[in-house]
Amino acid sequence: MTVRLDATAPPRTPQKQSWTTGQIVVVLVIGTAALMVSLTQSLLVPVLSEIAVDLHAGGDGIAWVLTSTLLVGAIAVPAFGRLGDLYGTRRMVLVTLAALVAGSLICALASNLTVMIIGRAVVGLAVAAVPLSISLIGVILPKEHAPAGIALISAMLGVGGALGLPLAGLIAQYADYHVLFWVCVAGGVLAMPGIVLLVREPARVAKGRMDLVGTALLGAAMLALLLPLAQGDSWGWTDPLTIGLLVAAAVLLVVFVLAELRIASPLVDVRTTARPALLITNLASLCVGFALFATLIGTASYVQAPKATGYGFGQSVLAGGLCMLPGGIAMLLLSPLSARLRPRTALIVGSLIIAAGFATRIVLTDSLWQVVLGATISGAGTGIAYAAMPGLIIHAAPRSELAAANGLNALFRSVGSSLASAIGGAILAAMTINLAGHALPSLSGYRTLFAICAVAAVAAALLALLIPRHASTTDAALPEE
Repeated sequence: MTVRLDATAPPRTPQKQSWTTGQIVVVLVIGTAALMVSLTQSLLVPVLSEIAVDLHAGGDGIAWVLTSTLLVGAIAVPAFGRLGDLYGTRRMVLVTLAALVAGSLICALASNLTVMIIGRAVVGLAVAAVPLSISLIGVILPKEHAPAGIALISAMLGVGGALGLPLAGLIAQYADYHVLFWVCVAGGVLAMPGIVLLVREPARVAKGRMDLVGTALLGAAMLALLLPLAQGDSWGWTDPLTIGLLVAAAVLLVVFVLAELRIASPLVDVRTTARPALLITNLASLCVGFALFATLIGTASYVQAPKATGYGFGQSVLAGGLCMLPGGIAMLLLSPLSARLRPRTALIVGSLIIAAGFATRIVLTDSLWQVVLGATISGAGTGIAYAAMPGLIIHAAPRSELAAANGLNALFRSVGSSLASAIGGAILAAMTINLAGHALPSLSGYRTLFAICAVAAVAAALLALLIPRHASTTDAALPEE
């Protein structure tokens, strides 16, 4: 018997698999862990003055409560990324969550500034949990669901920052600031058993050993770069120590690159990182990280400024934090949109939306709802852009270097945020008005900051245009179809 084939019949397309309950639970568990870690980035900003009074600390001393986390995190992110590739991403996520619990517990029990700074330094190790979680989700989920899972975890970076301010404001108004640390302890304790019981450890394909030389060099370079960015306002930007550290950072980065080219099992594969798909994505990440942090420093303090400034609304710490809440919700709701777009397209769209949000902030200043609108637009764009970047990384990075590549991308975002803090702080300190004997940032200062952020976001979109459309490596974790 002869079977006749109809040449005109359309080819069968495989049906897309729906999400299983187990996959949804895994994403929620890992997303909760990422959210708890990202909360620590902004949670203390509204209560720093209260901590300073309680611990009898001056302005320079209390700044180290934030700076210690920043500096340790800058070293931990790339180091734990490589450790994840070598010894297991899930295992390293658990280690970083243990650091979150331990550091937060130290802070919750701290009765002096030194102990508080030590606790916050331990919390800095937990910063690596977010890029590790992104890498873990990208590998353990099926290919058709990985982009959506990655988008959700990536959005937690911005959501945590946006939710941290209103949560801290609420607690500052009605409870003791130590409650903030107990929230982080509880979140970490709840997340760890879920990961142990529900998340499998993916097969490891990386070979080699930990690059201690490269870790030390990159750590020293990041310390030399981020320390003056964090302390430049108090030291002075023309102080020999500030300039000397920045020069040392440049020298150490050159030495680091030269050393990595010679090491058989490097912390950062410089040749792979230099590929356009990864290098340009990281540079765009720096620009988006700049814009996100400027949203944080340019919204809560803006609406809390006295009405006599001509732009402020005299709102409470809680109200200032709540102004960030719609932006955080927008990040969470719109991050799945990034998964529906090609990562390159999503980064362009998200960056342009961020620029539109800051343009709105420059023009619309008369009402509180206008400030919230601009911050929400920027938040929506940040959610889309942040969710796009790991998608670009996972398509371009070799499977054996995925966690390290995501860690390096997170480091670029952190550097962008540090630059925003330094540049934004310098602008707002230089462009002031005198009000009852006190120097406060002027409206022109804020508008200048917002204009720089809009330019940074447009730069991210232009950089995204340069990312090759088909940039997958032969062994990429999630190859292009």
